[in-house]
Amino acid sequence: MTQPTVLVLGASGLIGRFVTDDLRVRGFRVVGVARSLSPAQKMSARDIEQPILSLDAAALMRLFREHAVDVVVNCLGVLQDGPGSDTGAVHRDFVARLLEAIADSGRAIRLVHISIPGTAEADRTAFATTKREAERLIATSGIPHAVLRPGFVVAPSAYGGSAMLRALAAFPLDLPQKEMSTPFQSVAVEDISATIAWLAARDIDDASVKAVTWDLMQAEPVTMVGVIKQFRHAFGTAGWPRLVMPSFMLDLGAKIGDLANYLGWVPPMRSTAIAELRRGVTGDPSAWIAATGIAPKTLTDAIGRHPATIQDKWFARLFLIKARIFASLVAFWLVSGFIALFVSYRAAAGILTAHNFSPALVDPITIGTSLMDMSIGALIAFRRTAAIGLLAGIVASLGYMFGAAILTPDLWIEPLGALVKTGPAIVLMLAALMMLDNR
Repeated sequence: MTQPTVLVLGASGLIGRFVTDDLRVRGFRVVGVARSLSPAQKMSARDIEQPILSLDAAALMRLFREHAVDVVVNCLGVLQDGPGSDTGAVHRDFVARLLEAIADSGRAIRLVHISIPGTAEADRTAFATTKREAERLIATSGIPHAVLRPGFVVAPSAYGGSAMLRALAAFPLDLPQKEMSTPFQSVAVEDISATIAWLAARDIDDASVKAVTWDLMQAEPVTMVGVIKQFRHAFGTAGWPRLVMPSFMLDLGAKIGDLANYLGWVPPMRSTAIAELRRGVTGDPSAWIAATGIAPKTLTDAIGRHPATIQDKWFARLFLIKARIFASLVAFWLVSGFIALFVSYRAAAGILTAHNFSPALVDPITIGTSLMDMSIGALIAFRRTAAIGLLAGIVASLGYMFGAAILTPDLWIEPLGALVKTGPAIVLMLAALMMLDNR
């Protein structure tokens, strides 16, 4: 029997990427589609970049027919509204078009939709309510479907909340006691992929899986402290003394994360993430286990029974530092330019005058370099232009160093060592460039 063709929407994400690769290993013909794929993710000619959310029903139908799709796996999702992210557009409006395209495609297609656990009564965020609206659309569509509600996903790679928990495990820091005690049932990403493979292999007319909604998670109750504890065993930090973060610090961090979100960044600590964390992750996996026969991996098996590798440790330790590196660089360039332009303008201009610069050049150079510094800070602040800002900062810093060596060499022995400190700033910007990727 020929294996069915599976179309994975959101093939660059944590779940979507693993499912795409794993199903291929299992022998399925898999087409992975994402808005953007990193060069490392373009492993196959069937990894396709498409503006998925911009596709109308007709374009989706052409995609299904072109690749002779039998199963569509929808892994698309965004945590919070912001520039380029609209929970309603992604979770509800796109699903409506997707259902229309499947119904009108003339093909027998099963939809596998990745949702979230919990009940509608407990939904408090736009993320949760729009996810639930999509579930209702799917339930009334009459299309063969499976709505999968995974718990906290443990995967070999880390992104978002899973990256945050790894970072907490690597540091002597705990969330407030209330948050640490919330229920937090987990699921291994391998079990999600195994479930999708099981569904893809079923006949589409099989009444037992014509329309199902399953919670995918380990059956044993566990709290967030239990999840982090398992990561700490892997990192070798289980015996460390720890400080408990005050609740107001968690809320403040969420507000700062919201601000970063509006600048195009996707920090894991945002208002929606904290609200969902406080809600907890619970469900009843008994129907899923009974139907598929899949025995969920335990938390120990999902995280691994072996010590974390050095790359795991480096990532976890640097994850929380990354935001501080970018924030400090933004402040460095904005404040230095602001001070030279508005606070110590005469002193800045006096340096050029003291080195016999033409009076006609003193003001334009002082103003120009100050505005350039502030512009570099602004570029780094926005995710879309951060790489340009970092490269511009490195070039500007090298220009200051070499220009001073030629025109004002005595500044190199200035008591506060301003130019000497430019070297470490360049190294920090290089480090930020290396850490810019999210996936």
